[in-house]
Amino acid sequence: MSRKMIVFLVLIFSAPLLYYFLWPSDEKRIRRLFSEGAAAIEAKKVEDVMSKVSFNYTDEHGLSYLFLKQGATRLFQKLDAIGVKYVINSIDVKDEKASVDVGVRVIAGRGQDRGYIAGDAANPLQMKFYLEKERSKWLVVRTEGLPVWQ
Repeated sequence: MSRKMIVFLVLIFSAPLLYYFLWPSDEKRIRRLFSEGAAAIEAKKVEDVMSKVSFNYTDEHGLSYLFLKQGATRLFQKLDAIGVKYVINSIDVKDEKASVDVGVRVIAGRGQDRGYIAGDAANPLQMKFYLEKERSKWLVVRTEGLPVWQ
């Protein structure tokens, strides 16, 4: 067998293994979405936060994408030094849809005051996020347990 043929066969048989190990799974992509979203909240970057949310977003309070964006903008203007801690309890992926159970704690300050605005030290706020894959990207389409601040 020629050297070219051996190299060709090695490439053909190694391609699926490379694909499996290098291509991120849906669960890894969802975990990255939450990591990037938490970092965007801490940096108070509304556009980066909203890039993780579908234009078709809705929730139990009747909020849409635009209302959520306006609310986030107002909240970020009022608060200083936001810190987000979360624990993903479960991820359930089925085809192009996923649900994620998350325990969330958010600490923020206003002037000299600092405290929890979501969850507390003993009990995180339990939230459920529903995601859909849109244009090969996971986006939040609905939430349950989202606190609404005035």
